[in-house]
Amino acid sequence: MTNAVDKIADLQSWKLTLAYDGTDFHGWQVQPDMRTIQGELQQALERVVGEAPLPQGSGRTDAGVHALAQVASFELQAPIPAENLHRALNRTLPRSIRVLEAKTMPDGFHARHSAIAKTYEYRVWIEKRECVDICPPFLAPYVYVCPWDLDRNALRAAAQSFVGEHDFASFAASDPDLAARSAGEMDRGGGDEDDSPSTVRTIFSSMWEERTSESGILLAYRVRGNGFLHHMVRNLVGTMIDVGRGYLKAEDIPAILAARSRSAAGPTAPARGLFLHSAEYAQSA
Repeated sequence: MTNAVDKIADLQSWKLTLAYDGTDFHGWQVQPDMRTIQGELQQALERVVGEAPLPQGSGRTDAGVHALAQVASFELQAPIPAENLHRALNRTLPRSIRVLEAKTMPDGFHARHSAIAKTYEYRVWIEKRECVDICPPFLAPYVYVCPWDLDRNALRAAAQSFVGEHDFASFAASDPDLAARSAGEMDRGGGDEDDSPSTVRTIFSSMWEERTSESGILLAYRVRGNGFLHHMVRNLVGTMIDVGRGYLKAEDIPAILAARSRSAAGPTAPARGLFLHSAEYAQSA
């Protein structure tokens, strides 16, 4: 009994910050017979330190979604220096997954539950029909290529409508399999798995910016909040694109929110344009 207690006491909490190209993965979460970010990281840890904890992510990204700074947490008994773990994992992981930082943390740190806010970014490339501003092939896997010029003022007005605390049921995934386990697929307070099925979230900022380059126009939507429902950001973007095209008006957004029905909102934007931008923690993290 004493040995078991000592073994548990020796566990060290870890925090990794990761960037990854989600194109060839079936999302973050481990799934049978499918290649996932969480699964690759677990296997890499086992190869490096001989332990296979299941890393917990700050956000559960879907198949095809990317990350600029995903955070993962786990516990290890192996007394490995942070710089050695950092280096060894990058040697072991596929090149499409990179560890940006590895550090030990105080007991109790959890990538999901300890997060106080998260930010997502969605990228849209405007490709005009006159065969100009064609999206470069090396950029295409990471943007939604939009063939319509969008009203930038309408996009910005629509984005502002989401700021504050709202019920985002109209922008949640409508897959019946997801609905059956709704509490396990959603996040609140920064987490992607919440015991509450509430669809109320608080958005701290919501904005579009235009990044013009010599090769074309890239629009980026950045949204920061205390939590996000499954498919929420992609559904926000799909609805705002309908606003930018003139199919909807920015003034329609409050009524769409009030409807609490997925059918009231616009389509789901493709996964390839979405990036988990960052997760925020208290200063000690």
